[in-house]
Amino acid sequence: MLIVVASYLFYGWWDWRFLSLIFFSTMVDYWVGRRLTNEEKPVKRKLLLWSSIVVNLGFLGFFKYYNFFLDNFVDAFSLFGSELKATSLNIILPVGISFYTFQTLSYTIDVYKRKLTPTKDFIAFSAFVSFFPQLVAGPIERATHLLPQFYRSRSFVYSKAVDGLRQILWGLFKKIVVADNCAELANLIFNNSADYAGSTLVLGALFFTFQIYGDFSGYSDIAIGTARLFGFDLMQNFNFPYFSRDIAEFWRRWHISLSTWFRDYLYIPLGGSRGGIWMKIRNTFVIFVVSGFWHGANWTFIIWGALNALYFLPLLLAKKNRSNLEIVAKGEYFPSFRDLSSMLLTFLLTVFAWIFFRAENVGHAISYISEILSPSLFSIPYFPGFNRALIVGFMVLVLVVTEWLGREGMYGIANLGSSWKRPYRWATYFIIVSVIFVFSGKEQQFIYFQF
Repeated sequence: MLIVVASYLFYGWWDWRFLSLIFFSTMVDYWVGRRLTNEEKPVKRKLLLWSSIVVNLGFLGFFKYYNFFLDNFVDAFSLFGSELKATSLNIILPVGISFYTFQTLSYTIDVYKRKLTPTKDFIAFSAFVSFFPQLVAGPIERATHLLPQFYRSRSFVYSKAVDGLRQILWGLFKKIVVADNCAELANLIFNNSADYAGSTLVLGALFFTFQIYGDFSGYSDIAIGTARLFGFDLMQNFNFPYFSRDIAEFWRRWHISLSTWFRDYLYIPLGGSRGGIWMKIRNTFVIFVVSGFWHGANWTFIIWGALNALYFLPLLLAKKNRSNLEIVAKGEYFPSFRDLSSMLLTFLLTVFAWIFFRAENVGHAISYISEILSPSLFSIPYFPGFNRALIVGFMVLVLVVTEWLGREGMYGIANLGSSWKRPYRWATYFIIVSVIFVFSGKEQQFIYFQF
């Protein structure tokens, strides 16, 4: 009960009005789960499932996509010379609605498929839906993994608490030192992109690339570490994605909780990769475009998803989408030339796609890319604050090197100093804390709060 109260207080602190929304969603899925317990008729079971899907996706669709569909509907009619008058609504998007909607849907779907026994404990189910460490930005937990943990009694385990604090520390470094400072530079360049040369715009894309990684994976580290302090284990959400050797590997390592959710509840039910070539192409585009649309009501996100589908398709059709399952250069300090080349190519493709993700609209993205592809690409990059960019770039390098050395762990510093004497280990943590304080002050909202 304490976790439920704490979670509702945490969520209501942002805007208490949306507590009713998460409570209603919790009530609906708990009721559906209980009704599915003894219901054997297939028609009624499907009706119960769809009632949950309609309610949850209905809320998500209204708050997140109402204005998008309305504006595009009006624009479509204007192409044929018809002018429609429609008023957009000033809708506030509830923080984390995309995350807890998918989390509670996973419960209903798993109960429907008889993969999970419906819970009778409403308090435990409420805690599962609203668990505050990962409520607003994931990881998107499955009921099969997280819900049973609320049934068990927990006791304080020193080693787990230390590990949780260490992961929180690394998450704070990624968020405050890397993401927030990269955000300042990325915003400066993207918001004034018409004033800068292509070489500078490349730096802007790189800063955003590390901003979104440090921001989102940093939050995930903080959430997972905080949950561990309370005795809960959350799934790993990022597994060093920028060391991927192809796009398929990237999506096995980036936002793992979302990509596996779409795989299990959308891609596989559509037929996955079992059908003919056109079915494979269709399913691939569906999964990536829907993933893009999940991120926001803007065509830029849809194009970002479609781009990743185009990257992924050749691997799928050539049956090479599962070629890189092991950690790159496992047990080695340096990658082979082949691995390094593959990582660089995958990274560049990812950076290119991130331009659409960050751009204000499609026109902005096209003009941004056009300038990069112009002769100004070969000029010397410069913009106000360039000297600070060198310092931030050095901290990005620290992040990359640290995570490369710690890539076989669950997070960057999971095994850092494990064999060192305590004074050296604590000195390292003190240095990280000091760097966090030195680089703080550039507060930026977590990017994924808007999704």
